[in-house]
Amino acid sequence: MPARGSAEWKGDLPSGSGTFTAGDTISGEYSFKSRFEDGPGANPEQLIAAAHASCFSMALSNILAEAGSPPDSVRTDATVTLRFVDGAPTITKIALVTVGQVPGLDEGAFQEHAAAAKAGCPVSRALAGVPEITLEASLAG
Repeated sequence: MPARGSAEWKGDLPSGSGTFTAGDTISGEYSFKSRFEDGPGANPEQLIAAAHASCFSMALSNILAEAGSPPDSVRTDATVTLRFVDGAPTITKIALVTVGQVPGLDEGAFQEHAAAAKAGCPVSRALAGVPEITLEASLAG
């Protein structure tokens, strides 16, 4: 099933504005300030972060279940860093931080499964051109 999104930008870059939709229920506004100056609104990097966190959490949950340790929950935060490289805005890093509630699983096994999810989730694979993708994985205390 294809996933759909759309966006429209009006005006020039510094003073224009845009709107986006993702699927049937997610929509928002974005601007130069929301992307480059910490202004109000959304930006594409937030959407990438949400997509990566969602995909990774699903992939890790599936790997855990298939290994006989179905999780109670897997929560992942993703931080996407946008920097100027050779004068062009570039995603230079994605940091994944995940915490699992997995009864009966030890920390070492959780780390191994998390690394496999990072390598195998479709969004991680799509973002393979990002120079640095880090993972901090731990079990809930």
